[in-house]
Amino acid sequence: MAAPSPRAPLADRIEELLAPGGPLTVVAAGDPVLRSGTERYDGQLDPALLARFVEALRVTMHAAPGVGLAAPQVGVELRIAVIEDPAPVPEEVRVARGRVPQPFRVLVNPSYEPVGPARAAFFEGCLSVPGYQAVVARHAEVRLTGADEHGRALDEVFAGWPARIVQHETDHLDGLLYLDRAEPRSLAANQTVLERWAHPTPEAAAKALGFELPY
Repeated sequence: MAAPSPRAPLADRIEELLAPGGPLTVVAAGDPVLRSGTERYDGQLDPALLARFVEALRVTMHAAPGVGLAAPQVGVELRIAVIEDPAPVPEEVRVARGRVPQPFRVLVNPSYEPVGPARAAFFEGCLSVPGYQAVVARHAEVRLTGADEHGRALDEVFAGWPARIVQHETDHLDGLLYLDRAEPRSLAANQTVLERWAHPTPEAAAKALGFELPY
């Protein structure tokens, strides 16, 4: 099936994307849609189409699998993202990274600001940059504002790994990839991370690969 024309009205393009059913194709780094930023959601989709699009994002995120997905990652320049994290990790990882389960959430027109000066650095990956991870220092705690898919206001503080997820997905909506914030010397193939750097924290990787971590 041919890709929907970027010149078609947004609702028509999304209808075309959803027509085949099942998971959507995740756009890979290098596609301009990941760098062009997004249009603020302001009712461009009728409620039924919005619900179908949100469900397609959820299905695609689960199939990948991932813990978040932003609309540009499926080729749609709309300020919407979804997150969900069952956090199936060992206790020592949970404690070190602050990784706790997050229910399925829809973020509409989200933006964040840091809460305090603390930063935390961990290996991070992205469905649009398959096969690799890198260490990214992010705000340890952020205040996220926006709305949900029903228009209800969102104003919530996230800490630990959930804070990392919402920063990562909101960055997508601003045309940023995690690589823009990553420590270049930390870039590693997934298999290498699994074999050598699968520690709760990246201190060993920083020492061996020669980069600094925030403290």
